[in-house]
Amino acid sequence: MSITVEKMEYSQQTVRRADRAFRCSPFQVPFLQQMLITSVAFLALVGQAGVDAGYSDRPLSELAADGQVNWLIKVGLLRREVDGQGLTDNFRLTPLGRQILANYTSRPPQPPTVWERLHNLLQRLLSWGV
Repeated sequence: MSITVEKMEYSQQTVRRADRAFRCSPFQVPFLQQMLITSVAFLALVGQAGVDAGYSDRPLSELAADGQVNWLIKVGLLRREVDGQGLTDNFRLTPLGRQILANYTSRPPQPPTVWERLHNLLQRLLSWGV
């Protein structure tokens, strides 16, 4: 599969944060790959449907899926799809998301360390003003 990456410059900190956020999420590379082709509907991520599609490593409740997707939007990996009537419940990759996915074609994502999980959690909590 060939991935065309729009040439946008991101700081190393931005790329590291996005990569860490994805690796700490329950989502798998096929989730990102599907968004190269078409948008992914929110309900495709919930429950056993997400596991069956290869999008997540475990069934997610609606609340958990929503929180995970919102964090990936916040770090710049995903965006909500817009149609003629406004925002939808579908998601697509951003240019940063395409860059992260392109990195995974040359090397699969490594499982996050405990420290990376803690760092991601702290950033997530601080970003929401909790």
